[in-house]
Amino acid sequence: MALTDSSPANKNGILARLGDRLASTRRALGRGLDALLAPGRSADPAALEEIETTLLQADVGVDATQRILRQAEAAARTGSDLRTSLRQALLDIIRPCERPFSVPVQEKPFVVLVVGVNGAGKTTTLGKLTRRLQDEGKKVMLAAADTFRAAAVEQLKVWGSRNHVPVIAQETGADAAAVAHDAMQAAAARAMDVLLIDTAGRLHTQSGLMDELKKVKRIVQRIDPGAPHEVLLVLDASIGQNALAQLEHFHAAVNVTGLILTKLDGTARGGVAFALAMKFGIPFRYIGVGEGIDDLRVFNAEEFVDALLPEGL
Repeated sequence: MALTDSSPANKNGILARLGDRLASTRRALGRGLDALLAPGRSADPAALEEIETTLLQADVGVDATQRILRQAEAAARTGSDLRTSLRQALLDIIRPCERPFSVPVQEKPFVVLVVGVNGAGKTTTLGKLTRRLQDEGKKVMLAAADTFRAAAVEQLKVWGSRNHVPVIAQETGADAAAVAHDAMQAAAARAMDVLLIDTAGRLHTQSGLMDELKKVKRIVQRIDPGAPHEVLLVLDASIGQNALAQLEHFHAAVNVTGLILTKLDGTARGGVAFALAMKFGIPFRYIGVGEGIDDLRVFNAEEFVDALLPEGL
């Protein structure tokens, strides 16, 4: 009999695969939590101190860690199991950020501005997102507004060719806002469902490039006052707490509405997701857990927490 997405066997399979991809962070947490989370273990001071150290080493962050510890201490006063209370505390922090990316039928084109620094996997993630949207039956167009990096335009064209979608582009060094303007007009003329605009990978400290990003957004809004309908920030999980500074600056510049956390398969610092959720509460639309086209996954809070914690929690 075929397995459905809701069947226990299929959920267990998904969880096992996700746990494999998040192995580095899982090990970082597991080394400190396995012994502490034996069935029936109470939240005594020594256990809480070890949990605090383990969470901080996994980049869960000070604020999120303190909230988790307060919840564990409260549970201890009622005699609750430490394992259960820790899992619930993690879920309470990150579950409000489980709000999937969706494209309303009435918005055509639905304009998505994709931002982030070089090396975060922005353009590759954009290519994978294109495939996901196509699988949902959407007509997608790409805009190569990353005219700052020499290979970026060509890289996006490769993804366009691979996914058989049109790419609006100019030469390297062209005005990024002009590319966005042309793409907005082309997407409307061709009745595209979604326009994904790739932007120059920039450090949040590069004021000139951040000003250019603001200009791209203004040009888009000049054509459609409601656009961009989504601003996705691609963050590399391996940078740990530095991700908070990146989000703060990009959010101030262009009002980030969704996050894609990449490279979770190769880092022990995946706990930064909890720090981001605690401080900003911006939705995690997707997580990146590998190089494959299917390794861009819709964020599911319960699966994420269970994949990170030691088995049996």
